[in-house]
Amino acid sequence: MRDESLRLAHFDDANLKVIDVGSGTGFTTQGIVRHIKSEHVTCLDQSPHQMKKAKQKQDLQGCQFILGDAENIPFSQNTFDRYVSAGSIEYWPDPQQGINEAYRVIKPGGIALMIGPLEPGNKLGRMIANSWMLFPTMEQYQQWFQQAGFTDIEIKYIRPQWFHGKHEYGVAIAGKKSPDAIVHENIVRPQPEKLTVGQRLKTFFRVVIGSLAGFIFIPVALFGYFLNLFRKKEKLPGKYSERLNGYQVMALIFIFLVIGVIIYFLAR
Repeated sequence: MRDESLRLAHFDDANLKVIDVGSGTGFTTQGIVRHIKSEHVTCLDQSPHQMKKAKQKQDLQGCQFILGDAENIPFSQNTFDRYVSAGSIEYWPDPQQGINEAYRVIKPGGIALMIGPLEPGNKLGRMIANSWMLFPTMEQYQQWFQQAGFTDIEIKYIRPQWFHGKHEYGVAIAGKKSPDAIVHENIVRPQPEKLTVGQRLKTFFRVVIGSLAGFIFIPVALFGYFLNLFRKKEKLPGKYSERLNGYQVMALIFIFLVIGVIIYFLAR
């Protein structure tokens, strides 16, 4: 999904100046530096803990790492040739402001690429997803890009190999900044309003649900992975063959241990 999405960024020159917003542990950045010299890549994230992991990766040693906010990027306008953000927008309080910032910091003629989830198709899935974090619709992505000023918008739907739902899973959307664009710096920003009691409770609820959902997703992905083994699927290069990661292997061992204990006590 990463490599297919990054095609929309049109990395046609290794010397392009790129910013990866919400870079986290550097997984998307590792895809970027396959095309762009690492010393031309800037990683921006709010989490020093995730950034520490990214800094340890050998292929990212030349990158610049900056702690910062996607909705208030600490760079002047017209700084970068490309903007990339993957798996980050769902955590932004104000997505429109974040995409406005993408438009501001890229140069005229530059491209911004956003990779994110889509709202689940069924009602129960939507209710659970939107109580956890932001799952935008395709219409919202397009509207945010258009309102920010982007043109020549490209869209590619993405999904993991194990996902076989009727609705789309995620999207990569890219837009171009007009070569003659004029953007004024947003020097004065409105101060955030104080949270009400209801908003604080909603935030707490999202943290709890998010933590639970993060745990549940491992066995869900495992279930999808095993179902996928018995489905007919297109042949992909070996590097794209989905394999279980360390967390999934540990989860699998734990599940089998639990099942074994249950069977043991039932058989007594």
